[in-house]
Amino acid sequence: MQKDIVELTKKLIAVPSTKNNPKSLGGVLTVADKFLNGINCKKYIKEGVPSNIYYNTKKLPDRFKIILNAHLDVVPGKMSQYKAFVKGDKLFGRGAIDMKAAAAVEILVYREMVNKVNFPFGLQIVTDEEIGGFNGTGYQIEKGIRSDFVITGEPSNLGIDNMSKGILWLKLKSYGKAAHGAYPWNGENALTNLNSALNKIWKAYPIPKKEVWKSTVNVGRILTTNETYNKVPDYAEAWIDIRYIPNDNKTILSNIKKLIPKGVETEVVIKDEPHFTKANNKYIGILKNSIKNIIGKNPQVSKKHGANDIRHFNKVGCDGIQFGPVGEGLHTDSEWVSIKSLGQYYLILKDFLLSL
Repeated sequence: MQKDIVELTKKLIAVPSTKNNPKSLGGVLTVADKFLNGINCKKYIKEGVPSNIYYNTKKLPDRFKIILNAHLDVVPGKMSQYKAFVKGDKLFGRGAIDMKAAAAVEILVYREMVNKVNFPFGLQIVTDEEIGGFNGTGYQIEKGIRSDFVITGEPSNLGIDNMSKGILWLKLKSYGKAAHGAYPWNGENALTNLNSALNKIWKAYPIPKKEVWKSTVNVGRILTTNETYNKVPDYAEAWIDIRYIPNDNKTILSNIKKLIPKGVETEVVIKDEPHFTKANNKYIGILKNSIKNIIGKNPQVSKKHGANDIRHFNKVGCDGIQFGPVGEGLHTDSEWVSIKSLGQYYLILKDFLLSL
């Protein structure tokens, strides 16, 4: 089975399915479709973002018991990263751990188990998780998709993540007055106010030196409309990625706005709540037993700093967790997944489904 998983993963990785390559989003879904030929499927598309849900009932059920959720979009990478390769136990490539290998496992598990379980069982494949998931998982939920429990295959090192931080993406916009760069006193540099805002934010939310369960701030981009050295910029903006803990849900935006000086505007691009499912959820208990059955030890139930699409289900009262294989380097040039863990992941999901 590991060989089949690796082969399918390589085919998925070979498609550069990024947000700036819309044709590839449909293309990578086609790869999945070929492995699920003959299984009932409903296709969705919103704002050019395609997604599928496969089901084992005569018609799309009002509510599934279990959904396996996978995203096939990736963040942009070097062209060499779309040619996956194996070195020892590691499979390298863009999306190896985030999360095309886990998607390959879910596809193959679903194909084997779709007619072996006697409950409404779905496989949800989307192509926009990396940019918020609003037109994939979010849109399917708008159209009525519900489930008692959802497993998304985001990386978790075969542990169970029942909680993750919320997302707040902001644009800080600073306005000044243009002037010749040799006469800066005649202008007002938009970067000055922007820099003041960023310094205040960093003082209030310093970058941790090690992993800690606190709200964090990352400045992802700073830009101006300037195209020359010798001009005082009259406009500048910064893109801010804030990941906040559940306790800060009601206060994070107002706290950030209090730090912003006059002359800098705040635009909310995304604000989405944290994901949370109680640790004593019955399906988590069943999954813990399946993990122990396969790998011989009890898994940790823990918190995750990154967001996932389960938060969309939480909004409509559906529970779910993040559970995926072992790997590292997501969003980096050295992204990899453990092949051994993929085989274990397959057996765990199968054991879980048979235990329901």
